[in-house]
Amino acid sequence: MDFRKIFDFIPEVVKPSEKKVGFNVKLKWTLVILAAFFILANIPLFGLSENALSRFEYLAIILGTDFGSIISLGIGPIVMASIILQLLTGSGILNIDTTTVEGKKFFQGLQKILVLFFIIFESMIYVLMQGLQALPGFTGIVIFQLILGGLAIFYMNELCEKWGFGSGVSLFIGAGVSWRLITSAFQFVNQQGRNCLLDFTGTGCSGKVLVMIQSIINKYPIEFLSAAAAILATVLIFLLVVWVQSLKVEIPLSFGRVRGYGVKWPLSFFYASVIPVILTAALIANLQLFGGLLENWLGHATILGHFIDGRAVSGFSFWVGSTNLLELVIRGGFLPKYLIQGLTHIFFFMVFSTVFAVFWVKTSGMDAKAQAHKIAASGLQVAGFRQDERILESILDRYIMPLTVMGGLAIGLLASITNLFGALVSGTAILLVIMIMFQFYQNIAQQHMTDMNPAMRKFMGN
Repeated sequence: MDFRKIFDFIPEVVKPSEKKVGFNVKLKWTLVILAAFFILANIPLFGLSENALSRFEYLAIILGTDFGSIISLGIGPIVMASIILQLLTGSGILNIDTTTVEGKKFFQGLQKILVLFFIIFESMIYVLMQGLQALPGFTGIVIFQLILGGLAIFYMNELCEKWGFGSGVSLFIGAGVSWRLITSAFQFVNQQGRNCLLDFTGTGCSGKVLVMIQSIINKYPIEFLSAAAAILATVLIFLLVVWVQSLKVEIPLSFGRVRGYGVKWPLSFFYASVIPVILTAALIANLQLFGGLLENWLGHATILGHFIDGRAVSGFSFWVGSTNLLELVIRGGFLPKYLIQGLTHIFFFMVFSTVFAVFWVKTSGMDAKAQAHKIAASGLQVAGFRQDERILESILDRYIMPLTVMGGLAIGLLASITNLFGALVSGTAILLVIMIMFQFYQNIAQQHMTDMNPAMRKFMGN
């Protein structure tokens, strides 16, 4: 029996009948998906007991979710399935030729099965290991709700890929981080649920901008320095990422049949985009999560670490994690072990970002062979060379793999260092949201500049 027939039984979002989906259609479906995401993120799980959900804060940012809601799994199952499949194909255990239609279909089918498996698996793990603790008698109901939420995210992602602007995974992360960035800067409701704007002489504000104002009024220099450092770090990271994102290599191409007319084929320095950082950050977050769940389940610490209030204080999770070094220096709590932790965090991010970048390029049709075929199909050739796909491939190979490795190392270094400077949200999260928004802008500008509304076109700068 050919188990590939199983793929036919998995429901999927219907592809659009037209070859190119219009701007208005994509905008409509993207807004619908975004609205559905925020609505689902505010639907609490029925039957959930009081949980220390603050320990999931970092994981929630990376996985584009809000723990305690019906979509607590977020993009976790999709990311984990992608990591497993890339490791299997990259190591040669699975030999799938994704350059062919059949190979790509097989790869996508396997990915769907893995995603469905991880939706069920993670739902059970979260509840049975008391990461999300259910009330007595509600265990099955909470698991069922998590599975429904996981399926909703899975199909919303597929809907966005086929009918919206790009990847739903990127959209969910971008939306979640943007919301947290705004609330981190301007949150005016304190932990007691009171509006701190009504009493600026208190100490209840959590938004860093409001904390600065409050600290000036109440003469709290340490609090002022801490809030100002977080805001300044956020601004500097933003400017740095925007600058690095603009770096690219341009290969001059010409039309073989039209003399004197040429174009430039851009290859971004971050060739594999934000995917390596998403996968690396999700890997660390999942290690920390399962380390904490395992400790709760067994009743003692494991090699993954010892956790206090959801934060690793020892073990593997601690050494690959990060601590706000700037905050420690300001408050006088800096210790040498945090410097060592910072170095191991940087090393882990750089290594795995590079590994995932190489695997992603090889399995997603971004390698030299696939790009050469794409260029040749457009009737283009490298200026000064004859029109031959093999020549194109050899020339592109000089740039693509070095850019993949250097870009993976650079984005891993940038993400890990920003994590250590304690911005308004995780440095990795800021890096992700800037690059995701930039990608959305580029995709819209390249694909829909001719069919979008004139007012929107002016807003896009064209």
